[in-house]
Amino acid sequence: MGYWGYFVVGRAERPLAELDALPGAADMTLRVSAPDGWQVWEFPGGDGDVGNMNDLAGQTGSPALFGYVMDSDCVVVEAAAPESGAWTTCLVRSAMAGYLGAEREGLTLEDYFLEPRDAAERAVAWAAEAGRTAHAGDLAEVLSADPRAEPDAGAGAGAASDRVAENLFFRFLDRLGVVPL
Repeated sequence: MGYWGYFVVGRAERPLAELDALPGAADMTLRVSAPDGWQVWEFPGGDGDVGNMNDLAGQTGSPALFGYVMDSDCVVVEAAAPESGAWTTCLVRSAMAGYLGAEREGLTLEDYFLEPRDAAERAVAWAAEAGRTAHAGDLAEVLSADPRAEPDAGAGAGAASDRVAENLFFRFLDRLGVVPL
C-alpha cells in the first residue's frame, strides 16, 4: 500500500499550520522549508479537512497549492493565487482515470482536471504571481509524465522510489521554482 495524504504548499512568515485558513492543520508536520518563506507541510492519511487553499492564498497574500496523493499512484493538484485565481489538475493521469472511473459515467478526465498544456499555462501564471519564473514546456512534461510507465533502465535501489507519485509532485514544485529538488 502506498502513501495517502496531503501536501500543503504556501509562503508565509510564520508556520502555515498556525494560520486560520488551515483549521485542520493540528496534525500536519513541516516537511520542507525553502527560501523566501516557502513551506511544504504534510497531512498523512488525508482523513478530515485540512483547510481551503483559496483561504490560504487570501490569508498569506501569496499563491498556495495542495497536492492530494492517492496511494502513491497519482496526485490531485489544487492551486490558488490572490490575482490569478484557482485551478485544478492531476499528476499521473492514467492512474487518476482509474480512480475516477469517469468513463463509465460518460465523463472524461478532462471533465475534472485541466489538460497538461492548459495546466502548465496556469502554473506559469501562478509561479509569476509567486515571484518565480517557470517554463510551460517543463511543467507540461511533468504534468504528462507517468513514472509507472517509464522503464527501469537498470536503475538500482532508487528505482522503486522514483516511481511514486509524490516524487513527481516534488518535481512539479521544483519546476514551479518554489521548492528545489
